[in-house]
Amino acid sequence: MEEKPKPKPKIDLNRVPMPRQEPRVRAKNYNEVALGYSEEMALQEANRCIQCPKRTCVDGCPVNVDIPDFIEAIRDNTMPEAVRILKSKNSLPGICGRVCPQETQCEQVCSLGKKGAPIAIGRLERYVADWELSHSSDLSSTLESAPSTGEKVAVIGSGPAGLTCAADLARLGHQVTIFEALHVPGGVLMYGIPEFRLPKGIVQGEVDFVRSLGVDIRLDSVMGKLATVDELLEGDYDAVFLGTGAGLPMFLDIPGENLNGIYSANEFLTRVNLMKAYLFPEYDTPIKIGKRVAVIGGGNVAMDSARCALRLGADEVYIVYRRSRVELPARHEEVENAEEEGIIFKLLTNPKQFIGNDQGWVTAMECYEMELGEPDDSGRRRPIVKEGSEFIIDVDVAVVALGTTPNPLIPLTTSGLETTRRGTVVADEETGKTVKDKVWAGGDVVTGAATVISAMGAGKRAAASIDAYLREES
Repeated sequence: MEEKPKPKPKIDLNRVPMPRQEPRVRAKNYNEVALGYSEEMALQEANRCIQCPKRTCVDGCPVNVDIPDFIEAIRDNTMPEAVRILKSKNSLPGICGRVCPQETQCEQVCSLGKKGAPIAIGRLERYVADWELSHSSDLSSTLESAPSTGEKVAVIGSGPAGLTCAADLARLGHQVTIFEALHVPGGVLMYGIPEFRLPKGIVQGEVDFVRSLGVDIRLDSVMGKLATVDELLEGDYDAVFLGTGAGLPMFLDIPGENLNGIYSANEFLTRVNLMKAYLFPEYDTPIKIGKRVAVIGGGNVAMDSARCALRLGADEVYIVYRRSRVELPARHEEVENAEEEGIIFKLLTNPKQFIGNDQGWVTAMECYEMELGEPDDSGRRRPIVKEGSEFIIDVDVAVVALGTTPNPLIPLTTSGLETTRRGTVVADEETGKTVKDKVWAGGDVVTGAATVISAMGAGKRAAASIDAYLREES
């Protein structure tokens, strides 16, 4: 009698939800909002993966993590192997699992997403990274590293691009020194992203891993002042990678913007995160909040600023954005979190001027109502002022979160480095090579403000190009 084929197991089309702090509770503390998967939850989600042969998720990842393989290792309960697979391509999985926009990258092209919810790749990535941290696993010795080449590379900036480039180069056998301008490594990961979204202990753990590969990290080193790129190349270094990010804030350029109580998002978040204003009085970092705060902008930085203001004691916090909800550039998850916590969204609204008192402090913001016209160069519908629609919003503090551009210090002190009108460094998209000999660049210093994972991808591609160059030269 012919055996009947075994029925295929039914695929769960719904992903395992991420446990989170309750909105009313988390809006009053700086603890991480997303609590992470338990072992049972991670196994349940890993078992949803159909291990499809096309592996489209790998192609969707800017650093080409072998996603099906590390998920299979979770399913097989071989966690050290899951860590090894993940870290062979990604030196910062604890960070990526928390802040990488997987929904527009690896998860967007997940085959399961055609019929239901895609695999929660980011949540599983975080689970593996957190498992390693909680088990004190030092797996650097199990990761293959090439013999020493004797070549020396200077990496300027210890943000996601710099850390990734340095880690890859160290594992390829090169001697790497990172020069960081601030007193702690991590760049925007430390000063720009709040504790409740990316705990600083996680960043420190990833930095320690990079150090364990033999990378020397020198702090309080403002390159362009301490030494120029040309001086580094004339000295001990055979190549330089620029990963200096985009730390120069953009402003509205409207009347009253110089009033007291108006911050750039960079300054505001640096005071809160890096200088720990949220831990007052343990850290006595001055920061004014007041009762009503307006944050101008609609990206992740605006969401971070608004949610910080709420936790610092503001009664009302507004997101003021000139387009509609459809065009909000922030991650859906961050918009949802902000709304749950009580952030008020003033959409199709744009500031006209700030109004202050006799002491020079901002007290209100006059705004226009906006409507959307035809798409502009960005592909989004262009906001148009409604004539005669002016109205007043009373505010004690305003935070301008319109984006950033690179600091000009390195280009101004480096001969032969080409930049664009926006101040970004011109570099080859595939290799990171600049027009200047022996100099590569990647991340926000090239693209302008973008995502952590895109900066990591740039650092990874540059490391491969630098390695090929050094081996050819030697």
